[in-house]
Amino acid sequence: MSTNVTRDDIEALRAKRDAAETSLPASEREAQKQLHWMRCCKCGAQMDEIVFRGVRVDKCLRCGGVYLDDGELEQLVGKPGWIEALRTFFGS
Repeated sequence: MSTNVTRDDIEALRAKRDAAETSLPASEREAQKQLHWMRCCKCGAQMDEIVFRGVRVDKCLRCGGVYLDDGELEQLVGKPGWIEALRTFFGS
């Protein structure tokens, strides 16, 4: 049985994460950013930024993962044929 997550649930989780992150020293936050910046969360490889249908997305060329920053999915959804284009462009 799955539960639908509401926008309020996401905001509460975001606030909790923000509080935990701000309690870290600035040097630790910067070290984590340097360690993970543009790294694939699936395989750890360096990701590349590519332009897909006018939207800049992050793609892992090792495992094929595609990652969207906040707002990028909404930009793509508004374009006709976006699902088919994703399948063709990124393959599966």
